[in-house]
Amino acid sequence: MKYEIEGDNLQVVRIFLDPEEEVYAEAGKMVYKTSNVSMESKMMGSGLGDKIFGALKRKVAGESLFTTHFMAQDAPGEVGFAGDFPGRIEAIQISPAKPFIAQKDAFICATPGVELTIAFQKKIGAGLFGGEGFILEKFQGEGVVFIHAGGDFVHFDLAPGQQLEVDTGCIVGFDATVNYDVQFVGGIKTAIFGGEGLFLATLRGPGKVIIQTMTLSKLRRELGLMAHKSGGEKSGLGAISDLAGGIFSSDD
Repeated sequence: MKYEIEGDNLQVVRIFLDPEEEVYAEAGKMVYKTSNVSMESKMMGSGLGDKIFGALKRKVAGESLFTTHFMAQDAPGEVGFAGDFPGRIEAIQISPAKPFIAQKDAFICATPGVELTIAFQKKIGAGLFGGEGFILEKFQGEGVVFIHAGGDFVHFDLAPGQQLEVDTGCIVGFDATVNYDVQFVGGIKTAIFGGEGLFLATLRGPGKVIIQTMTLSKLRRELGLMAHKSGGEKSGLGAISDLAGGIFSSDD
């Protein structure tokens, strides 16, 4: 399967399908497709019980019950996917020996050989204070998965034993070989006045780690502040709409 990721902070992944080649995606992520690409909503799994259980696991992981499957018919075709808010898209190569774990709602699309399941946090501290709760998304099997998160991405390739400390909400994903835990930031003064929260996530190698510069919660908070400064009870999006309307209706 051939693909291109285009754009800056509002990226789209363009997937070029050969005849009978298929890709599946989270419901609502498609931006466009050529007319010869068919689409069908399915529950993942081999049997009815497996499909229902798989759908429930996807729901727990923050995804929809069904995935949408796209297949090129008779000739090469193209389909494009994007995230729901400003951010970037990353292609992750998955193999049986190299599963990948990502934050909830990160999934965009994947080749059929990739299985999306859930990964429960084994440690109480990581589950309660890790920014994503007890549930993360786990991708295993063979193929390519595309994930989305906010702002820009920073990549690390941790050596065995090498440790990285990250704001708990800023983790996009990491190889399953990476050890994940949460620790208290330090002294009481730093915790209260440092502005970085009470806890930091610790990631210990070996393995790849991806972090994001803008979380959805930060974006919501900034939109809320804009709405408050605009005076009102309007939502952040309403404030932006009013601001844009004022700019474009100006005679200047």
